[in-house]
Amino acid sequence: MTLFDRPILALETSCDETAAAVVVGRKVLSNAVASQMELHAQWGGVVPEAAARAHVEALLPTIEAALRDAGVTRDKIGAVAVTNRPGLVGALSVGVTAAKALAFARKLPLIGIHHLEGHLSSVLALEDEIPFPHAALIVSGGHTELVEVRSPGEYRIVGATRDDAAGEAFDKGARVLGLGYPGGPAVQKAALSGDPRRYPLPKGLSGETLDFSFSGLKTAVLRLAEKEGSSLNVPDAAASLQYTIARVLTERAVRAVVASDFRALTLVGGVAANRALRDSLRAACEREGVAFFTPPFELCTDNAAMIGLAASFRLARGERADIDLEAMANADL
Repeated sequence: MTLFDRPILALETSCDETAAAVVVGRKVLSNAVASQMELHAQWGGVVPEAAARAHVEALLPTIEAALRDAGVTRDKIGAVAVTNRPGLVGALSVGVTAAKALAFARKLPLIGIHHLEGHLSSVLALEDEIPFPHAALIVSGGHTELVEVRSPGEYRIVGATRDDAAGEAFDKGARVLGLGYPGGPAVQKAALSGDPRRYPLPKGLSGETLDFSFSGLKTAVLRLAEKEGSSLNVPDAAASLQYTIARVLTERAVRAVVASDFRALTLVGGVAANRALRDSLRAACEREGVAFFTPPFELCTDNAAMIGLAASFRLARGERADIDLEAMANADL
């Protein structure tokens, strides 16, 4: 795989994390993130207008932090990469506008990166040699997809959620159980002392499908809380919710690997930080004789390093964006 050999300044502002990173090839020199978690916790979810305003305030200090941490001065930057799709359009616009200004002022190559391609590329930061082709499971607050990764830049979605993403099931389940926001870490923490088999919950779609459905699971958690009332064992309910999500994701992912005859699976996205899911997939892959890869925790949630990694091979191939690069709320992978 040919990679861009000069420092790339990468920006990510697709939702509620203001991020900047410096990447050279597959090496992450810095990865600065300004979280908006406390800001949005008061509303129990991301408020788009508030997110965009927070990005405006945090982006320049975050860029300076990334350059400082990397030990790289602005004149050493060889290209600028930015998430321009998909996401909250107001939030995306902040990063895209800044990236275009930096590229124009310093006459640098500019490249726009799809947010999901960033997640798929996050495993490139590992020292392991990732085999191509391989299957990838993307799991986050807004996405749950199974993807055939033929090569960097060549993707085919083979399975997707028909309604809600797994991350949303975590968030809504945590809200029902009174565990707070964001839901994934809250459920994981509560589940540590819980019995995952205490409350049987529905897995959604049956049969040999590679698709997912989590809306029924969200409803089941709500009905469970209403039925049990004050007698509900919250750690057991959290453990049962986590177990069910991990089991569904594992079954579908392994099915996809076996069906494609690939010998490797990657797990990426914000929910990839969930230890129960990691352990479940790793054990299943070991049973099937399949290699399993997942990025370090700091590269699972939204970050700019993954955008720089995705940009590295595209820039090396000579791909460039024009100065009229747009932010797009929706875009296919």
